Amino acid sequence: MEPMKKLQTVLDLYLKHRDALGYGLVTLLTAGGERIFSTAVFQCPCSATWNQAYGLVFLLVPALVLFLLGYVLRARTWRLLTGCCKQGARPSGTGCCNAGLRGAQVCAQLTGAAAVAPLTWVAVALLGGSFYECAASGSKVLAPLLCKNKTICIQQLPLVPCNKAKEPGVQDLLVNLKAQSQVLGWILIAAVTVCVLIIVSVTRCVSPISFLQLSFWKIYVEQEQKILKSHATEHATELAKENVKCFFEGSPPKEVNTPSNEAWQQISSVYTFNPKNQYYSMLHKHVKGKEKNQSIRSSEGDAVVPGFGFVDEHDLHATDAL
Repeated sequence: MEPMKKLQTVLDLYLKHRDALGYGLVTLLTAGGERIFSTAVFQCPCSATWNQAYGLVFLLVPALVLFLLGYVLRARTWRLLTGCCKQGARPSGTGCCNAGLRGAQVCAQLTGAAAVAPLTWVAVALLGGSFYECAASGSKVLAPLLCKNKTICIQQLPLVPCNKAKEPGVQDLLVNLKAQSQVLGWILIAAVTVCVLIIVSVTRCVSPISFLQLSFWKIYVEQEQKILKSHATEHATELAKENVKCFFEGSPPKEVNTPSNEAWQQISSVYTFNPKNQYYSMLHKHVKGKEKNQSIRSSEGDAVVPGFGFVDEHDLHATDAL
């Protein structure tokens, strides 16, 4: 029993700090990937024609790929997109404007979360210096500034990353390029840290609920998703068994109640907070609305509140550990 208690303690600690650990893991993997790229893959061509393009591609294209993956791998993205182009699904007039505003707010929040990995890539790459050195040495804008308009220096500057510059003093510019890259890297890290601190502080400051209620809410969402997945698995298994049994035996199927398409659409919607009718999830809202014979479609006062995105960050494919 002792090992099980220790395992449960570790699991509870993981669930409590899941977001921080997740972002930390993403940061470590991104930093490790950048180091592998810069040492094993990157080879500056040391050409006035290719240096800038080659360096910028390695600096920015992986960041763009990581940014797009940040969208693709989040369940909230697919909550927002799935079924959004269905005929007749779009409201008109003020409702359309409100829906568009809520969609824009969700996209802004997704963008902030997706930016963690690409910003980490750029910052680590700048601290390493290899990509910047190659790109800057081929820049027609920076070359005259670095060489103080000396023609020979400008001509040999693209050879600096490969340590092939023969003109006295030109090869020493590699130290300046590395210093510039590292300074830009630390500026980026400081700017991102300050921005994140300000955004988190303001988000918590304007939160319509208290700290303890927010903690309770996160526990509720975690438990609801575990129970939903468990019941969905049992229900799907029962339905599959009944259909297979009827197929082989040629008997009429037993009625197995399954939620309607409308019900699935309602609980799959992006969560909106309403201080007048507070619900902890769209499933909670659907159950209460059904009890009162009310629709759970967007009503006056519904809003996408920063900091409540965790309500939508689950799906039935996620494991309990995730």
